[in-house]
Amino acid sequence: MAQVLEFRLPDLGEGLTEAEIVRWLVEVGDVVAVDQPVVEVETAKAMVDVPCPYAGVVTARYGEEGSELPVGAPLITVAVGAPASGGPAQAQESVGSQSNGAGVGSQGNGSGNVLVGYGTSEAPARRRRVRREQQVLVPVDGRPARPEPPEVTEGPVPVISPLVRRLARENGLDLRELTGSGPDGLILRADVEYALRAAVAPARTAPAPAATVETVPVASPGGTRVPLKGVRGAVADKLSRSRTEIPDATCWVDADATELMRARTAMNAAGGPKVSLIALLARICTAALARFPELNSTVDTAAREIVRLDAVHLGFAAQTERGLVVPVVKDAHARDAESLSAEFARLTESARTGTLTPAELTGGTFTLNNYGVFGVDGSTPIINHPEAAMLGVGRIVPKPWVHEGELAVRQVVQLSLTFDHRVCDGGTAGGFLRYVADCVEQPAVLLRTL
Repeated sequence: MAQVLEFRLPDLGEGLTEAEIVRWLVEVGDVVAVDQPVVEVETAKAMVDVPCPYAGVVTARYGEEGSELPVGAPLITVAVGAPASGGPAQAQESVGSQSNGAGVGSQGNGSGNVLVGYGTSEAPARRRRVRREQQVLVPVDGRPARPEPPEVTEGPVPVISPLVRRLARENGLDLRELTGSGPDGLILRADVEYALRAAVAPARTAPAPAATVETVPVASPGGTRVPLKGVRGAVADKLSRSRTEIPDATCWVDADATELMRARTAMNAAGGPKVSLIALLARICTAALARFPELNSTVDTAAREIVRLDAVHLGFAAQTERGLVVPVVKDAHARDAESLSAEFARLTESARTGTLTPAELTGGTFTLNNYGVFGVDGSTPIINHPEAAMLGVGRIVPKPWVHEGELAVRQVVQLSLTFDHRVCDGGTAGGFLRYVADCVEQPAVLLRTL
């Protein structure tokens, strides 16, 4: 006899308590394998696929695309151990084969997987579908739903964000009629806004107020209210916690980056994979942290202990259409400049397309913030809680500089270090920053640490 198991939205980590359903990857009546992704959700961190820990037949889905679910809320129910009532026998055979011969009559058939974005099987997901007339109605918000009409298209339209999908829906725009300007035809917010403006322009036969494209902010007396949620809300919470809990201090120094820029040019002229500037700065950071390990640490407030960490997992700030995210380069201390360049490029592209996994957004021990890309010289970085320090890098620009006793035009950069004053004093922080500046001015200094 089949046993119906309920799979709930798992703990998403990093204090995240809810997720928005972007699109369902299975339908009621589908046969799913262990660790097969069943739904794509968007958290305040990233878009992720949620894998189901059970093998069986999907009997119910909870929540519509675009709706938000709290952690612990039911996602789907799965019948394991036997085919759905009246269903074809081959469906049971498919379940058995996908579970590698293991019995499916108990919850023990599940993978035990509760982390979003992780599965215990790397095999491509396969699914088979029982007859449509056998499907169970999908509960939405606890109420029975009517059978959904057949899909007009073969699959969901690729959209960068559920907010963009909602914008199109609320303005009566069919996404299937758009051509996305993003990677692989991904529809961006700009594509939807352009289509809305184009639809309004021909209809203007008389003066009329401009069409309102932005639907998220709400007009209120004296101003506009913008919901503090999603990525913006998560950033606000984390920065507020950092400023509340961490007694931070900032020191800064100007450095002559001319030789560093020349070294990078020479490395890239030699052939082979290109080395990015942020990769060289990351390599300098890991060398500095080896000398000043106090800054690669965290504070256990409950135990009143400073925990110095062995590995350097280097976060870096990346600005995307969804807001600010901080991908993490794992084991940065063990990578050379080429490996760091490749990993920075991969994570940056994933950040832009919204495909970063929770594992790629968590676990950082130190953050590198290159705000110079915004054309500014300096800043006072806010520490990425619960880390102990962040290095900020301004733009590199030609400036007058005394070089070898003479005034010359050199490539100058301002470096800022914000640190947790609980883990070290100014002497340690100053030593770290001075070592970084020395490596920027004379890259050969790094050779002493290799």
